[in-house]
Amino acid sequence: MSTKDLQTLALHDLPVAALARRLRARELSAVEVATHFLDRMEAHADLGAFLATDRDATLTQARAADQRLAAGDAAPLLGVPIAHKDIFVTRDFPTTAGSKMLAGYRSPFDATVVSRLAEAGAVTLGKLNCDEFAMGSANENSAYGPVRNPWNRARVPGGSSGGSAAAVAARLAPAVTGTDTGGSIRQPAAFCGITGIKPTYGRASRYGMIAFASSLDQAGPMARSAEDCALLLSAMCGPDPDRDATSLDHPVEDYSRALGDSLEGLRIGVPKEFFGDGLAPDVRAAIDAALAQYEQLGARRVAISLPRTELSIPVYYIIAPAEASSNLSRFDGVKFGHRTAEAADLMEMYKKTRAEGFGPEVKRRIMIGTYVLSHGYYDAYYLQAQKIRRLIADDFRAAFSQCDVIAGPVAPTVAWALGDKSADPLAAYLADIYTLPASLAGLPGMSLPVGFGEGGLPVGLQLIGNYFGESRLLNLAHRFQQATDFHQRQPEGF
Repeated sequence: MSTKDLQTLALHDLPVAALARRLRARELSAVEVATHFLDRMEAHADLGAFLATDRDATLTQARAADQRLAAGDAAPLLGVPIAHKDIFVTRDFPTTAGSKMLAGYRSPFDATVVSRLAEAGAVTLGKLNCDEFAMGSANENSAYGPVRNPWNRARVPGGSSGGSAAAVAARLAPAVTGTDTGGSIRQPAAFCGITGIKPTYGRASRYGMIAFASSLDQAGPMARSAEDCALLLSAMCGPDPDRDATSLDHPVEDYSRALGDSLEGLRIGVPKEFFGDGLAPDVRAAIDAALAQYEQLGARRVAISLPRTELSIPVYYIIAPAEASSNLSRFDGVKFGHRTAEAADLMEMYKKTRAEGFGPEVKRRIMIGTYVLSHGYYDAYYLQAQKIRRLIADDFRAAFSQCDVIAGPVAPTVAWALGDKSADPLAAYLADIYTLPASLAGLPGMSLPVGFGEGGLPVGLQLIGNYFGESRLLNLAHRFQQATDFHQRQPEGF
């Protein structure tokens, strides 16, 4: 897009990089930009994307950004408005994790991801709707109502970061944060036609990110383009040893530096297991066209195998609920969060509090997790799942000896209708088949829009890299987006 084209775009159509440049040049003020997005958020509140907003708090941050700009501060995101998934704790906005259990809760501190983006100059627009405690694939499990897909309001936006994806697609925020446990950045990004990346596990601090499954949860950015995601990811990542024991001691990178590198000779591995009978024809067609585009850009396809792909579903739905059972035990009505109004004794208070505060899907996963960790079942289920998890990681190691990156679909279909899978949780679990393997292995993965399928709904291409391969993934996505315009298209009415 030319400079002239950028000059004629509405504020909400400007990418993050262009907004940051205009703010630094003092062509725009942070207050002006924040006000524009706050007005859009109010106008499109029916999408259900936001759970908490505070105009005064946002404009206070924007005025502080304008003061920094006037003083010559060159922070990369200074004055750029973003929004946070309601799984990150924040001082200026309530944090609920999409649950009644935390209704009205206000944290005394900011999550590391939130504070690092604030240091980079970002202005917070509010908190985004999500599946309760990040448990879901459709954003229908939120205690505060579902989010609607901007491309078709009768369809789901994906989950659990559905509010995040919908906000970017509807141009209610130029960029947002999300979290990915088993695909919760990549799948909603695909369903809503935006770009999102989950970095290597441990690359971004989990401090202040309400835990679902501690060995899987990872924060990442979601935006319209790979270039925008690179800017946010550079600000978000880095070691946090004093507050997150799983944080990796790996230096901060400028992910924008590699954008534009040649793809000549790059080997793209295409797993045969990702293209079986369960893949919808419309999704397959869009993925095949995207791979053909990459061949035109100089890359070449390599057939590979990830033989334990199907095992990722039972493995994930043993490990993740087991960790959830442990993590959610802290919500007992004693120290914070919901507490039942009437209880005869401590045990009854525990039971009533959790019965009232947790939704059906959270209760289901807690029960599964408690079962597989119980005496007599730990060895048979949880321990075996951890062994297979290691074998899944070994499959990736073998694959990366044959290729540089792996590509395939994000989900078997485009976004399904609201309520379609509500009565059949297993059907929703099966929809995660392509995203779970990379999560179990702790690998970086991303989704970028590459076309449209049934009903004119977006299709996303999944790219999976080797450990610390975020720069390569972002460059691969960026080169595709330089050659196509899928990431610039937007739903009608926004």
